[in-house]
Amino acid sequence: MIDRQALCEKIRQLYPDIGQCGIDVDVVYDEAHKSWVVELKKGRYELKTFLEDTDADQCMLGRQCVSLGIEIAQLRGNIERMQADERGRV
Repeated sequence: MIDRQALCEKIRQLYPDIGQCGIDVDVVYDEAHKSWVVELKKGRYELKTFLEDTDADQCMLGRQCVSLGIEIAQLRGNIERMQADERGRV
């Protein structure tokens, strides 16, 4: 099984700007779904996605991180859109 901290660090390596732009990342293993829950938080915004075991394994082995990268990019984009929408309503 993948180490939680190692997976978090791998995500930070892929997206070093996550911490710099104020987005925090965390991962937790969900036994019920047999997958990793990747959480991105920025201020009061929080988004989650599931990362299947096989995808996480491939990424940690350095073979393939495409699905992880796509998921993280989508989550980041969603947070940025939510913030922009909120600013437009004020």
